[in-house]
Amino acid sequence: MSEHQHDENCGCGHDHEHEEPVFLVSDEEGVEREMVMVYQFESENQAYAVLLDRNNPEEDGLILRVEEENDEAFLVGIEDDAEWERVTAIYEEFARLENEKRG
Repeated sequence: MSEHQHDENCGCGHDHEHEEPVFLVSDEEGVEREMVMVYQFESENQAYAVLLDRNNPEEDGLILRVEEENDEAFLVGIEDDAEWERVTAIYEEFARLENEKRG
């Protein structure tokens, strides 16, 4: 018995394009938003992720710290003002460079 290999040419009718993982994030009012990770970067040996609203990508996104525990990754809010200033400056520079590339 052969195993069916799913790919763009298999003809099985399934959509083989895989989307980014979707994260459910609650705001201060408890409203959940579906967010997708659009960018990851590292600063001072700490990983960060930038998430945008899946249904409204033009809306302001979130920058969260990526923490690992027992081989699992968690997204955590940034509480420290100095850390927040540092990572937003990094992301703003990245966003500026991306906008310049687009024209």
